[in-house]
Amino acid sequence: MVVKAILVRWALVSLLWTLILTSLPVGVAATKGPVLIGLDAEFSWPGSTSAQAIEQGILIAIDEINRSGGVLGGRPLELVKKDNGTIPARSIRNLREFAQATDLVAVFCGRFSPTVIEALETVHALPLILLDPWAAADLITDNGFSPNYVFRLSLRDSHAMPALLRYGSSKGIKTFGMMALNTTWGRSNLAAAEQYAAKARPQLKLVGVRWFNWQDQSLLDKYLDLKRLGAKAILLVANDREATILLKEVASLPKADRLPVLSHWGVSGGQMSEAAGSVLPEVDFVMVQTYSFIGDERPRTRQVLDAANLLFGFPDARAIASPTGLAHAYDLTHILARAINHAGSTDRLAVRQALEEVRDYDGLIKRYRRPFDAGRHDALSESDVIMTRYAPDGAIVPVAHGRR
Repeated sequence: MVVKAILVRWALVSLLWTLILTSLPVGVAATKGPVLIGLDAEFSWPGSTSAQAIEQGILIAIDEINRSGGVLGGRPLELVKKDNGTIPARSIRNLREFAQATDLVAVFCGRFSPTVIEALETVHALPLILLDPWAAADLITDNGFSPNYVFRLSLRDSHAMPALLRYGSSKGIKTFGMMALNTTWGRSNLAAAEQYAAKARPQLKLVGVRWFNWQDQSLLDKYLDLKRLGAKAILLVANDREATILLKEVASLPKADRLPVLSHWGVSGGQMSEAAGSVLPEVDFVMVQTYSFIGDERPRTRQVLDAANLLFGFPDARAIASPTGLAHAYDLTHILARAINHAGSTDRLAVRQALEEVRDYDGLIKRYRRPFDAGRHDALSESDVIMTRYAPDGAIVPVAHGRR
């Protein structure tokens, strides 16, 4: 019933815009067609909630923008999505197809940093504006291209690792082991952790790193290796599948052998709370995020939650599976709309320049005095990182509102 209601609503919105456009003189209607936004993400990845959350955030923002008159004096925004399945070659093909679309101004990417990194050369060769609401590897925006066509409103690994190490230090932990996916994302986090421990907190020690792959069926030996080396907590760089494997294996150990697991946020892009189930309370597991709807009582937050209920059937904030993906995409879409209006056209070069010139956007996550400038294509900072847990009902909650 929820899906049917959503389809009916969007059919009515589409019909309304069609009636508006066809009622205009021919010459005007031709200039008032939709302005397109692309989304290239991991929709077919098993258990994904990240791509879906990004799509939901974009659609909520588009709905608000279109109901307020659209962009460029009355043109509606419209989302076009493609699935890359986390396969870089497929993502590159999708981006090339997007680049051929008339009046497509920018493309959102998804969760997986390696897929995005493989596409950076293509993005700049086309050129095509790439908007990043999730993927965290530093290299994505620190890519060396000039002009830089990638803009991120999300975590950076160099923000996530210091936050995790500071949290561990606040609990009296000085020695850490790292378990990480053997990808560019994993290596980005290792570099960030080593740099922070060496320069900012020399009293902290990284006793070792153990790499694993997406298809590994057990991580226990790697965990026990790090424990034997003296680790008192594990820094985890994983997605939900690998994290679930690890937590189930750690929970099977005697309580004295269960180290705290401090996790990057890739785990929140899937169905980890359902997959891990009853073992979650058995391990001290925390993860970084940048925003929580829970406890935020501002009018903008209520507005977005009401729209999420109307469009997607979420009864409340606790039901949103990947809340930061939705929030990031929502703010980034509004910033893009302001850039389009500032540019005065759908020309990508002009919109790219305008993104560096947007000012004073009062967003969902925070107020952005200047989201981007020529030397900084990351809208969030280290101060935006928060620590969270999975609550028993599967909601992602700030540590202050969770257990322990």
